[in-house]
Amino acid sequence: MKFPIDLDAFQPLSFSTAQGELTPENESRLRENIALVRDTIVFFTAFANAKGLGGHTGGAYDIVPELLIIDGFMKGSDAIFPVYFDEAGHRVAVQYLMAVLNGFKPLESLLHYREFASGLYGHPERDDSQGVFFSSGRLGHLWSYVNGVASAHPEKTVVLFGSDGSQQEGGDAEAARCAVAQNLNVKLLIDDNDVTIAGHPSQYLSGFSVEQTLKGHGVKVDTGLGEDLPALYRRIRRALTTPGPVALVNKREMAVGIPGLEGSPKAHDVISVDLAMTYLKERGRHEAVRVLEGTTKSKSAAVYLGSTSEQGKNRDDFGKILCEILETMPDRTSKVLVVDSDLEGSCGLHHIRKAYPEVYVSGGIMERNNFSVAAGFGSETQRQGIYGTFSAFLEMVVSEITMARLNRANVLAHFSHAGVDDMADNTCHFGINNFFADNGLPENDRTRLYFPADAKQMRAVLKAVFGDPGLRFVFSTRSATPFILKENGELLYDESYRFVPGKDEPIREGDAGVVVSYGEMLYRCLDAVERLKTEDIHVGLINKPTLNVIDEEMMAVLVKAKFVLVVESQNIKSGLGVRFGTWLLERGFKGAYARMGTTKEGHGGLSEQIPYQELGPEHVKDRIKALCRI
Repeated sequence: MKFPIDLDAFQPLSFSTAQGELTPENESRLRENIALVRDTIVFFTAFANAKGLGGHTGGAYDIVPELLIIDGFMKGSDAIFPVYFDEAGHRVAVQYLMAVLNGFKPLESLLHYREFASGLYGHPERDDSQGVFFSSGRLGHLWSYVNGVASAHPEKTVVLFGSDGSQQEGGDAEAARCAVAQNLNVKLLIDDNDVTIAGHPSQYLSGFSVEQTLKGHGVKVDTGLGEDLPALYRRIRRALTTPGPVALVNKREMAVGIPGLEGSPKAHDVISVDLAMTYLKERGRHEAVRVLEGTTKSKSAAVYLGSTSEQGKNRDDFGKILCEILETMPDRTSKVLVVDSDLEGSCGLHHIRKAYPEVYVSGGIMERNNFSVAAGFGSETQRQGIYGTFSAFLEMVVSEITMARLNRANVLAHFSHAGVDDMADNTCHFGINNFFADNGLPENDRTRLYFPADAKQMRAVLKAVFGDPGLRFVFSTRSATPFILKENGELLYDESYRFVPGKDEPIREGDAGVVVSYGEMLYRCLDAVERLKTEDIHVGLINKPTLNVIDEEMMAVLVKAKFVLVVESQNIKSGLGVRFGTWLLERGFKGAYARMGTTKEGHGGLSEQIPYQELGPEHVKDRIKALCRI
């Protein structure tokens, strides 16, 4: 397919820091370039959405004016480090577009944004040959890294594109102090659009000001309008010619000029196809509109034996189920505090905000603080702190988990987006080190890790463990999962099911060996086990929904098995499999042992991530057959 927008019309500008003002010709050309780049971003992010791949439009669209001015200064002087460092990974669309304009990628590559094996992931992942010179995506991590780049190149000016969301992170506060103390020649261009995923910082973080925060650290701050091009040029030039760290705070409505999205948190995510077509029609991009009109989402034809075709989203049901529990709690405000980290819609917490706002805190993008707030609230008997974020960010709160444990806190933490399934944001957002939460000493440890297999088991788990003391971590995937069936075709986790913490659960019987799994890998293993039956290979399957507790009764059975295979999507180096074999050996196991887990960096796409890690049902079948031959 030919790309429907002609980028040959883009004419790059070159600026010298000796040039004090935009000339009329410069300004006219800059405006045309900005319009072209913004139209292109709207099109190819919407195109990805039309294919069901999602993406993010508004942030990339926002920073085009300042990025193109910086690009002009980079082209006009080698004194500026030639990388558009960006601490907001969801603005990656503009990175790929600039890679095209700078000759690193073909134009048609943009048609494959977020596709499997395209290299155009949902966050930047460093690939110098493709014009992506840094990795980012976890907020609050990149500024300190850029400080190091500036330290390595003191003769250069290093530019970092920032955001009001990223600036909420504690890591940026440390980076600001470092930059000032070392007088590093770092320039921040911060898009202050008053929008993050779950709302407006001016509303949920009363008192927070990007400008005042940075000034408090000693950073020189220049605030202005991001869409005032002559003034924006002057401010950028002044920052580039001022020694030491300088922050330009650029105020604008998010997705300015896009009807239906401007100023809305919805603009953070991918633009809807309808809104994109309306926008592009008004811009005269009729061929781009025709492409969007003719694009449909692909449908998966996969059928998994042993589970339903119907699916449920555990991550969303988490909040719905907690609402049911809170409904029966008349004194809930004194018993429960729910702390969100700007990901409420992804963790199901938005259901609680809507139903019971009196127990809800919109905590902003401050994962470490928010976990500890939940822990502090839950540090007394009969109180529960509830916390939610992505599993990838569990790695950010490991120390806070330790202190919560030492303070005997009661926290029910939901970490969604566990594993790698459907993770278009790719490697930096893989939730594969969930066992890092189990970092306490065995003595008196009440930490529990739970990973339900489907939405009905999620309900049973939450009902059973809500009032338990200590730290409880409940994991769910970004992807929906089917419902597990009994051999007779009935639901396994029906109304009669009661979850027992710490107990492993037989799913299928078999004498050839046993597979142990959990979460979103259980239904895939069940499919493999069911298909092997047709080849007269009868393998047992065990669900281990409590990940970090040894079920001695089940171990007594497993030590007699011919083989045990642990299958999970967690990191092969830190997951269940790396410890389960030790547990077996300590109990006299003599059979064969193997484990399967995530072993490779991501390769993009959605459902393709699991088979790329060689974790699909066919891969499980092959490993079982190999173990049967030992």
